[in-house]
Amino acid sequence: MTPATWRKSSYSGNDNDDCVEVAHNTPALVPVRDSKAVEGPVLTFGPGAWASFIDHIKDSA
Repeated sequence: MTPATWRKSSYSGNDNDDCVEVAHNTPALVPVRDSKAVEGPVLTFGPGAWASFIDHIKDSA
């Protein structure tokens, strides 16, 4: 299994560690973690659920 490649939002800036990170190289699942606790728990979502979540955030902004 390939290790997850994590990224955080470009809106977070370089000095902000209070972020959510998302792994983008896992096509069957979308792993999400807290950038302050990289060894902590990871939530996983299906791609459809994650896309719905992102769409809702964009519509709410």
